[in-house]
Amino acid sequence: MKAKPLTSEPNKRLSLPVLPSALPSPLERVFDGPMTQEMLLEPAKFGLGLVPQKSQPDATTNMVCGFCSTGCALNVHLKDGEAINLSPTTDYPVNVGMACPKGWEALAPLASPDRGTTPLLKNSKGKLAPVDWDTAMKEFTKRFKSIQQMHGDDSVAFLGTGQMPTEELAFLGSLAKFAMGMKHGDSNTRQCMATAVVAYKESFGFDAPPYTYEDFEQSDTIVLVGSNLCIAHPIMWQRILLNKNHPEIIVVDPRKTETAMAATQHFAIAPKSDLAFFYGIAHILISEGWVDMSFIEQSVEGYDEFAHHVKTFTPEHVAEISGIPVERLHYLAHKIHKGERVSFWWTMGINQSYEGVRAAQAIINLALITGNIGRPGTGANSVTGQCNAMGSRLFSNTTSLLGGHTFSNPQHRSKVAGILGIDEARIPHEASDSYDQIIEGILKGRIRGLWVLATNPLHSWINQKFCKEVLERLDFLVVQDMYTTTETALEADLYLPAAGWGEKEGTFINSERRLGLLKKVARAPGKALSDFSILKLVAHYWGCGDMFEKWEDPESVLAILGEISAGQPCDISGINSYQMLDDHGGIQWPLGKGHQPTDNQRRLFEDGRFYHENGKAKLIFADRTAMPEPPSDAFPFLLLTGRGTASQWHTQTRTGKSSVLKRLYPKDVYVEINPADAKRLAVSPQQWVTISSQRGRITARAFITPTVQVGHLFMPMHYSAVNQLTLAHFDPYSRQPSYKNCAVSLEAAAP
Repeated sequence: MKAKPLTSEPNKRLSLPVLPSALPSPLERVFDGPMTQEMLLEPAKFGLGLVPQKSQPDATTNMVCGFCSTGCALNVHLKDGEAINLSPTTDYPVNVGMACPKGWEALAPLASPDRGTTPLLKNSKGKLAPVDWDTAMKEFTKRFKSIQQMHGDDSVAFLGTGQMPTEELAFLGSLAKFAMGMKHGDSNTRQCMATAVVAYKESFGFDAPPYTYEDFEQSDTIVLVGSNLCIAHPIMWQRILLNKNHPEIIVVDPRKTETAMAATQHFAIAPKSDLAFFYGIAHILISEGWVDMSFIEQSVEGYDEFAHHVKTFTPEHVAEISGIPVERLHYLAHKIHKGERVSFWWTMGINQSYEGVRAAQAIINLALITGNIGRPGTGANSVTGQCNAMGSRLFSNTTSLLGGHTFSNPQHRSKVAGILGIDEARIPHEASDSYDQIIEGILKGRIRGLWVLATNPLHSWINQKFCKEVLERLDFLVVQDMYTTTETALEADLYLPAAGWGEKEGTFINSERRLGLLKKVARAPGKALSDFSILKLVAHYWGCGDMFEKWEDPESVLAILGEISAGQPCDISGINSYQMLDDHGGIQWPLGKGHQPTDNQRRLFEDGRFYHENGKAKLIFADRTAMPEPPSDAFPFLLLTGRGTASQWHTQTRTGKSSVLKRLYPKDVYVEINPADAKRLAVSPQQWVTISSQRGRITARAFITPTVQVGHLFMPMHYSAVNQLTLAHFDPYSRQPSYKNCAVSLEAAAP
């Protein structure tokens, strides 16, 4: 698929043309040759101000959406060089002509009046006041270096995001860890995908989601676990609806979600009984001989030990734990056995759990013992949350060294150092502290300075009030974001205005490992810069600009990452330009140098070989652990959290800017309660109620519905108040927060 060309003079530095009137700001006017820091700071001196606009013929280009991990392509319609509207791209292999409400409204957040237009620095009165970039960068450098000199290099850390392009994430991780001496830096990807990362690494030998979206259409049995696909990933659900095999669609979820309502079968298990439930299904499959022994012998290790482990998970025992009757357990096992192409899919309902890694591996184990992997319509498939969570996982220097390498591996450190031309000693020998450990480090005084980029922890982090108290202990907080009004930006000592989606270039890697292209089709307001340009400025002022001399622009960084990833499972060395991505409708990794993506729907493990040294996958399992905070007399309800509607996204930082999207979901925070519980407590529909936990107390409107079980409450994650209630507990292997369960009480609010 080839995008329609823009009618403008091509930009010689990039492979894609850029319209003069679509430039983001005077500081980022596209021109031939590398941009220096002096040019960024004094554009007029170099004749780089915006030129008078000329009328441009209407044009259309396309690029990937910047919301969720689906990675849809949108046609961007331009008038006089400005993006004015969007529509779904019809021939892109991801969304094949469809878009969800967020995609249709993706331009709206760019025009919000609270966009950052200039750096802001806290003055002597404790108020953020405008400053120029020179002042901002000098303050950034002085304060962080001073903290490091007093408390050591590890006293400064960063928190990134799965919302930034891959090239910017790689720049951030390399600048912070190889040049600025930071050991600790993590991403908000920790909140959504860390469990899947660890599960895949341990089971397969690499963080490798094996599927392609075409598998939705080729399965005859689809098992969705803790995934409200209709709401969280509506285009993926539409791909299921294109399935001509009349598939059995099985949803495993405590709540009767929109997806469960549309499925053919719903297993309303008890919350956090996933591990026992799937061990019980494995018990039946093994007892009945419904396993693929030839595949196991060829491609799987640990089968005998796993079979022994699940012996105690009899149907009767599992029925008692999960609340699912014995006959229904047998029904599910039989459906998996009879299916010729069974695919298993999970997302936050599994990942955001205190035993999420082992629960994810329990699902992986079912695919492995039945041979449902590496073939069309099969797989143990984790659905990602953010648009570039995969890029963050593999290329941000957080959970792994650039290109999916390992910090502790000396050969990997040597390889990366050699390609980048840096002293190997600059590369840490171990991975960073995780997000929660960074927060704990601030609490204990080990970390005194924090750089937050394109994420909003004071809304999204678990046990929100505690997080605010912790961040207030910092000596210096820098927030780099599109908006000045996020909860975290309002607490900043220094705010740096960043360009957003559509105002810069780069790549996103979606759930099916596809690199999609982001293009610059709109202006960033005022003096806002792309994160890439801000990082260039930081490198210059820090005194390490020479280290990144070859990092001229995002496309040059993609080439560097291709060289670094060569030979890795996530090899992208065969992607030689942005134009190549544009021509092929995105490209899934791996694609080695010299190879062509002849098939744009490529799944992994077709040869039955995995990434461990012996080529086999591992069956990994463990004993169950108790729920950290079960309901009690004082807090008798179990609170579940999740997606609200398809028109909301995360903290509503962007979807809240669209008047259209805001009309598609309730303004007030609400709580779903079962009719029996509502009757017992004399709660009426839409009545204000108070929900309390040991950490907070909030009010919400009551929404009475049988979709939640008796004794359960459900609240959407998108409302800021919700995380005042949640309990800060974590999976011990992935360190991912367990947002989905905590004990609360509910009562009618005082009039």
